Amino acid sequence: MTPFIAEVVGTALLITFGNGVVANVVLSKTKGNGGGLIAITFGWAMAVFIGVYAASGSSGAHLNPAVTIGLAIIGKFEWALVPSYIVAQLLGSFIGSLMVWMVYRSHFDNTADVEAKLSSFATSPSIRNTIQNFTTELLATAIFMLAILFIAKPANTLGAVDALPVALVVLAIGLSLGGPTGYAINPARDLGPRIMHAILPIKNKGKSDWGYAWVPVLGPICGAILGAVIYNLLV
Repeated sequence: MTPFIAEVVGTALLITFGNGVVANVVLSKTKGNGGGLIAITFGWAMAVFIGVYAASGSSGAHLNPAVTIGLAIIGKFEWALVPSYIVAQLLGSFIGSLMVWMVYRSHFDNTADVEAKLSSFATSPSIRNTIQNFTTELLATAIFMLAILFIAKPANTLGAVDALPVALVVLAIGLSLGGPTGYAINPARDLGPRIMHAILPIKNKGKSDWGYAWVPVLGPICGAILGAVIYNLLV
């Protein structure tokens, strides 16, 4: 695969499995309804593992505009490639969201809770406090960025499970820091699916909450830059 296609495919897999587990837990009449946060965090960790495993050999498996920008800020990625990677990641997130909707379409139609429908696409805060929500996304992504830079520093030594450490970091962040905002830590994970929520023909879907949408975009970008800069200072 070319790096562009790899980022599309990897991000599409990430969103399909990540938002898929959310839909399975929160939508009505699914087999996984009521599975709770533990099921969601494990599902998202496996989504990261699958996406990174699929794309790492061809693109480095950024799958995240914040990671792409953070790496470019500290000179570990070419700025000229940043726009194409971000476009690929957004395109992949559109495809992944479409896949989730196609699989769970009947359950979307049978769910009365508009917040559950939106959460199957995008994040939202448990307590709406813009400064606190932004800070949560910034710090969670800074930790994520710092961790993956330390993970990526050694030569790959785990063979087929080289993607596992990143997945475990995402699992830890979800379990420990995911409560306040749903841990977007990835602008493509939130913005692309939110756009799809707005345009897909979902019965009684409610609003897409665009007033909050900037938080899971700008917070992770600033957090990734912060994490990358701290890494550069430490190493």
